[in-house]
Amino acid sequence: MFVDSLETLRKRRSAKWRTYPDDVLPMGVAEMDCSLAPAVTAALRAAVDASDTGYSAAEPELGEAVAGFAARRWGWEVDPAAVTAVTDVGVGVVELLRMLTRPADTVVISPPVYPPFFDWPPEAGVQLREVPLTAEYRLDLPALEAAFAAHPAVYILCNPHNPVGRVHTPDELAALVRLAELYGVTIISDEIHSPLVLPGAHFTPTLTVPGAAEVTVSLVSASKAFNLAGLKCAAIVTGGPAMAALVERFPRDIRWRTGHLGVAATVAAFNDSDAWLDDLLTELGARRAELGEQLSTRLPKINWIPPEATYLAWLDCRALGDDNEPRELFLSRARVGLEPGTRFGARGAGFVRLNFGTNADILNEATARMASATDR
Repeated sequence: MFVDSLETLRKRRSAKWRTYPDDVLPMGVAEMDCSLAPAVTAALRAAVDASDTGYSAAEPELGEAVAGFAARRWGWEVDPAAVTAVTDVGVGVVELLRMLTRPADTVVISPPVYPPFFDWPPEAGVQLREVPLTAEYRLDLPALEAAFAAHPAVYILCNPHNPVGRVHTPDELAALVRLAELYGVTIISDEIHSPLVLPGAHFTPTLTVPGAAEVTVSLVSASKAFNLAGLKCAAIVTGGPAMAALVERFPRDIRWRTGHLGVAATVAAFNDSDAWLDDLLTELGARRAELGEQLSTRLPKINWIPPEATYLAWLDCRALGDDNEPRELFLSRARVGLEPGTRFGARGAGFVRLNFGTNADILNEATARMASATDR
């Protein structure tokens, strides 16, 4: 499943493999070092063989694929007609913010969080308010209630949460929905990592929480779990008439921006790749365990809470330096490229994010290099 040869991986032309010189192991950018699911490869090959590379026509296949996948994996009953194709999750969030806000409005986020969360509200022309996660990387519900009491327009939820890998519990989500109902706040739930919940945890789609359909819009995609980020396809999912009416107000040209090959790959991933995904999750669970052992034996100054989802590890390196010093240390001395924690908000100072979605040899090499940097 994971590509064995570093030489083969270095032939890739994606961002992960072109950001650094060849002597650097790239362990930051959120792309996996896996081969595509066979059904995805077949769908893309069939399209290319037929010269079928025109404009996207996502309906009804995308809605049916999302609904089938959601029902099988999580018991979530989605109406295929409530699924709207968008270019990617970020585009979907910004368009929703434009529908839901006015220039004086505020949008709330919970850092440390995926860096574009900080960019989407300004792109939509509104203000940003941060309500950080707790020290255990859980939603700070009392602090969120205080923020919601000031009547922001929107809360952008990351479920599961990138970079910390937290899978929010049904009780936490129910409490969040109650706050949204009480204070008139709309939840935009970014669920791009939902297929990547690792062994031992269970994902709860926000729209399955009682009352959520009236206050929540969710976004899903195959891009992270199936390594399809460059093909450009995601989906907005609504659960009630008010949110559906909101999406219907989108500019008419939005649907033309979705990648045709992205739709084909997404449909194949969601319809015909469950076994491949199950194998991937087993592999990622093994990498997570290996990383934990390697951190314990080689890098005892680094602390972490093992992620419940994603292939991303949020590493507390504050014993090694402040701000971005740990990231620079590992890059300059170990030639390992990691994401600096400050990209995820001020609470990320002294942290790094490591991508363990790779083969065992590369992960082993990366942590060995990192250990050598801290021994000097």
